[in-house]
Amino acid sequence: MKFLKIILLNLLIITFCFGSSFEEDSSKLITRSFNKKQVVLDELLNKYKDDARFETLLKYMLKGDLYYKKKSKKLVVLLKKVEYSYYTQELLTGKKLEKADKYSFKKIKINNKLRSVIKSALAQINLFSKNSDKRLSAAKNILSNLEKEDKTLVLKALKTEKNIQIKELLLECIENLNALYSDNLDKKIEAVKKLGSYMSPRTYETLLYIQKNSQQQELIKAVKTSLGNIKHKKSFYGVIQELFFGLSLGSVLLLAAIGLAITFGVMKVINMAHGELIMIGAYTTYTIQQLMPNLIEYSVIIAIPAAFIVSGLVGILIERLVIRHLYGRPLETLLATFGISLILQQLVRSIYSPLNQEVKTPSWMSGALEINSSLSLTYNRLYIVIFAIVVFLGVLFVMKKTSLGLKVRAVSQNRTIARAMGIKSSYIDALTFGIGSGIAGIAGVALSQLTNVGPNLGQSYIVDSFMVVVFGGVGNLWGTLIAAFSLGEINKFIEPVAGAVLAKVIILVFIILFIQKRPRGLFPQKGRDAED
Repeated sequence: MKFLKIILLNLLIITFCFGSSFEEDSSKLITRSFNKKQVVLDELLNKYKDDARFETLLKYMLKGDLYYKKKSKKLVVLLKKVEYSYYTQELLTGKKLEKADKYSFKKIKINNKLRSVIKSALAQINLFSKNSDKRLSAAKNILSNLEKEDKTLVLKALKTEKNIQIKELLLECIENLNALYSDNLDKKIEAVKKLGSYMSPRTYETLLYIQKNSQQQELIKAVKTSLGNIKHKKSFYGVIQELFFGLSLGSVLLLAAIGLAITFGVMKVINMAHGELIMIGAYTTYTIQQLMPNLIEYSVIIAIPAAFIVSGLVGILIERLVIRHLYGRPLETLLATFGISLILQQLVRSIYSPLNQEVKTPSWMSGALEINSSLSLTYNRLYIVIFAIVVFLGVLFVMKKTSLGLKVRAVSQNRTIARAMGIKSSYIDALTFGIGSGIAGIAGVALSQLTNVGPNLGQSYIVDSFMVVVFGGVGNLWGTLIAAFSLGEINKFIEPVAGAVLAKVIILVFIILFIQKRPRGLFPQKGRDAED
């Protein structure tokens, strides 16, 4: 016990001394001389480069938020200003201090030279950090703000760096520096040739600068070759990027159209309220986030079954109260569901307000998967593509491998014979409409991660959903899948050339012409009812 007390006491003494030493050393920054501040920063870097407190000091100093109290000479961080009052916290402990008059504090001022020193110190700290993410961020930062003096630091980092991605960035820094500042022409040309394999904005700027300012024809020729290589690669990855965006749009169209394909295919009902069922799913996600603000990370996962149930129940209610009285009268069904869509929109406006609502994106869906400087795939769209395929496979399994699916297909192919075989077609109609509406709700959850949620959200997708269903073949799930991804890709490749509105018009004209040739779509449904 006595031995433990001695160890603890020694640890406390060491901690106290270390803390006191840093406080004393950092307090030397309280001087008017910029040259003295630079000397102090160099001393602090040599002594405390592995200390998180020094990194914090540098960051606040660079932002211009580092102050000291005139009386106690203690370093503090400015949190906010309110008129003549300052709200601060202690730099070393993070303890928030009481509001004080602004004349009680003095700013640790810096000039451009000191700014450069601080940035270099931060880069050095992060570039040799044990955390690979920090090193990667530091390497990217150095490449973006490359200066001649960085070469020594980058070469030093290259000797110890083992991460391939970070090493590539550091090598790119070296080749940029060699291309810009080397005195040897052959070395310059060699560096320029190597830069042709990189695609970062910094490398492109370097090559353009050399092309504009160099008088040596051999060097200019090498620059043009490298620029051509970069442009070729950028155009290639640009096509892949557009393909990905088309795939993500197709996924949204697939989610929006699956439910419609089921209800339209089985019940022959033109449901103009389908878009509002999508909207209800999106608002379900928003409501869950409002009710459970501490579970934002899981809100989307919770919203998927919740949106399916809520939209599904609304769909069954619509079918039982309105649609079942209008079977065989498509025009009346169209007008009735259009009226329901207006009622649902107004209901949402009354409950949530007519303004758009923002649904927060969980951290695991934020950011992007960076393949290279010209290609990055956003996580939210990537997850939606995967989710759409999972939903499609789930619906396909239900329709092809379950008793319910068998009954749905029987009713869709020949309602009269299905009734004669003992299938309750009215029960199947309600259940089918509920499932289709529930899937529309799930589509709303996905859309809430791509755009703001508002009363008119569904109106943007109802026409596209019908186009997908008609193009693919009414009631055919594989046709819906192929049609959704095809229209998504076509739209994304036409849009940059023709514009968003004209692209929609072109696709609509294309579908009209296609339907003239194949009235029953790509994959027509089989059965007597389908032929009717």
